[in-house]
Amino acid sequence: MKRNRLLSGTAFWLLLALIQASGQESLSARIDAIVEAPVKAGRVAGASVAVVKGNETIVLNGYGFADLELDVPTPPRVTYEIGSITKQFTAAAILLLAEQGKLSLADEMTKFLPDYPIQGNHVTIRHLLNHTSGIKGYTELPEFRAFQMFKKPREELVKLFSARPFDFKPGDEQIYNNSAFFLAGLVIEKASGKTYAEFVQEQLFDKVGMGDSYYCSEREIHRNHAHGYDTNRNVLVLKAYVDHSWPYAAGSLCSSAPDLVAWNKALHGGRVLRPESYRLMTSPALLNDGTAIRYGMGVSLAETDGRRTISHSGGINGFLSESEYYPDDDLVIVVLLNTAGPDSPRDLARQIAEVVLGKAPDRSRPFEGDLTQFAGDFTGKGRGLPTTVHIGVSGNQITFTNTETPRATANTLKYFGNDTFGFKDTVVQFKRENAKISSLHLDTGYGHNILLQQK
Repeated sequence: MKRNRLLSGTAFWLLLALIQASGQESLSARIDAIVEAPVKAGRVAGASVAVVKGNETIVLNGYGFADLELDVPTPPRVTYEIGSITKQFTAAAILLLAEQGKLSLADEMTKFLPDYPIQGNHVTIRHLLNHTSGIKGYTELPEFRAFQMFKKPREELVKLFSARPFDFKPGDEQIYNNSAFFLAGLVIEKASGKTYAEFVQEQLFDKVGMGDSYYCSEREIHRNHAHGYDTNRNVLVLKAYVDHSWPYAAGSLCSSAPDLVAWNKALHGGRVLRPESYRLMTSPALLNDGTAIRYGMGVSLAETDGRRTISHSGGINGFLSESEYYPDDDLVIVVLLNTAGPDSPRDLARQIAEVVLGKAPDRSRPFEGDLTQFAGDFTGKGRGLPTTVHIGVSGNQITFTNTETPRATANTLKYFGNDTFGFKDTVVQFKRENAKISSLHLDTGYGHNILLQQK
């Protein structure tokens, strides 16, 4: 009798294990299909994806090719240029230096860079890390296209953007800003006495165990490094040249999918920063008027389909990347592509999240009232150029069109209450003056701008 019960119990656990394995296989197969689709269609050369929930690795795979010319399949620990995912390492480095007493987030930038022409403004290190400095972004300057091809002293790039007028008073708005993170890298070097690459390697990569990660180079040879591809008229071509003197602390780190999982686990598991430093990094920054923006320090805090995320995208010649952490589910999703083209790793990550977590609840509600009060054109500052959006209303549908975007399309807005609408990661909050709509706050998760209604 006891033997039969033992066999019965063993059979139950074996059956449970088989069911769980089948579910796991189903999840991984669905994720594989999502990533393989753009690869098979020829829009993406290769990809690496990691999906880890808690201690369970759901997917850790390479897809397509790391080298198209030699038909080299994507190896397990291939490295990519991760572009602006670099920014969270830069922010963490600054916070580590603050913990060591070598700087304060409230320090004026000029404490470390005394020759910078601040034009009567007060720019703190905190402003640099949340894109609210107002300093002109160098990647938006037409002159930078030719400049980036050559090796020059770093001071030459600083001269290129520092002479330009500020976009706004520090803290008034938020415009995504590579100049600020370039300057943050210089601050790290001044405060630590080490090069940026040395400090990040020793204080972050080595301590977390990120053995695949390093400061990128356009000349050095690194084993298992993917070749990058751009897209020209829907055809993949070799990536355009970029000298890695210039992306620097804003975008010059290389890493792998397993390493970025290790980073997310360490950062969000309390093994990189003290609790207060982590809270500062992952809390919404505040504008001068008290408005909370959806960006912390080097990380975006925009919800993804109604779910909390701490994330960042990256884009650089030949490579696109996405690193996401879902704190309520302890889920890490990393998507790395060796192709700069029409397929977005953020969109792929969003599809993967829905496979793993299910469809997110729709938090929108019907709008009770006259939508036409919101209609019109709104103009204000933007990244590199002014931004004008058109709010259209037709019946019970309200749409958002960024007229400055090439081939702009109308996006249907959902209502979330308090004169606030949104689509995907974008939030549009209308403001009133004398009860009438006078402006809107446009928050993309990477920028927060105030656009005035045009009469």
